[in-house]
Amino acid sequence: MRAISLLEPEKFSHVDVQAPASPGPGMALVKTHRMGICGTDLGGYLGKFPFFGYPRIIGHELGVEVLEIGEGVGNVSVGDRCSIEPYLNCGSCYACRRGATNCCQTNQTLGVMCDGGLCERFVIRADKLHASRTLRYEQLALVETLAIGCHAVDRGDNGEGDHVMVIGAGPIGLSAIEFARLSGAQVTVVDMVESRLEFCRQTYGIENLIRFQSPEQVSEEVQRITGGDRYAVVIDATGNPHSMTGAMHHVAQTGTLVYVGITNQNLTFEHATMHKPEMTIKASRNALPTDFARIIRLIEEGTIDTEPWITHRVSFDNMIAEFDSYTRPETGVIKAVVDVSGEQQ
Repeated sequence: MRAISLLEPEKFSHVDVQAPASPGPGMALVKTHRMGICGTDLGGYLGKFPFFGYPRIIGHELGVEVLEIGEGVGNVSVGDRCSIEPYLNCGSCYACRRGATNCCQTNQTLGVMCDGGLCERFVIRADKLHASRTLRYEQLALVETLAIGCHAVDRGDNGEGDHVMVIGAGPIGLSAIEFARLSGAQVTVVDMVESRLEFCRQTYGIENLIRFQSPEQVSEEVQRITGGDRYAVVIDATGNPHSMTGAMHHVAQTGTLVYVGITNQNLTFEHATMHKPEMTIKASRNALPTDFARIIRLIEEGTIDTEPWITHRVSFDNMIAEFDSYTRPETGVIKAVVDVSGEQQ
């Protein structure tokens, strides 16, 4: 069976792997149709993502078709089109018992800690499948990205009308922007790449856009936009330690800073920076099952339009040759999607 494996940083290879057996109880055999390439995949490719293991068949943003179901499966049927919730939680640890399945102590994320969906077929727990009768595989492949931003905004817990800053307008930042906008927040976006800021203007009508040039320049813009209040919630989606530390200076008194980007480097700051405003600092990891159901409904209703996000499409056979270009902002990539099956949506 065909698959693509990331053997080590910056080295993909086409590989043959054993075809999966029929699914056992509670499991489903699925066929991968579309796979979204996200920041985690790019970080794994560059050797910068802390949870990545090699060699690895990547792929956790997936639009799949159910081919066969095991005994006791009732939430999906053969032929269903599904998005995959790729966080394989244990169900029994402290976090799982509290309903925080996204923070399972022994979580295995598809395509990161264990092999993912950049292959023809694989077996997955059926409870991780979220079906839609109307969405295309391409749309279903973007649900997981949106879920990350949805969860990050929920972690920030802003009120309607609050000033919310999102730093980093890559796919994860865009997903946070989507849900901050839906919450009724006054959204400001910060990025170093003008084309990404222009995307936010054209797609979402956001006018508070800051192209990062220096910390002092950003601080001046923050003062102007918020009237000196700064931001009730700041969401940093960069994974850049300098940005993540600097983000603290934009949080309002009693405000919240949410780190949804990940770095394997140390963050260093003066304690007074967070103590003086009585700042709350939160991490945001993965997403919850309810996020997936909500997002599928919002796309089905037309509240969320995924079409502007997909700037690059590539075939399974050509992915290795094209992948490196997706690491460079000058290529204009927002979201690249791999056509794994070569079949129509």
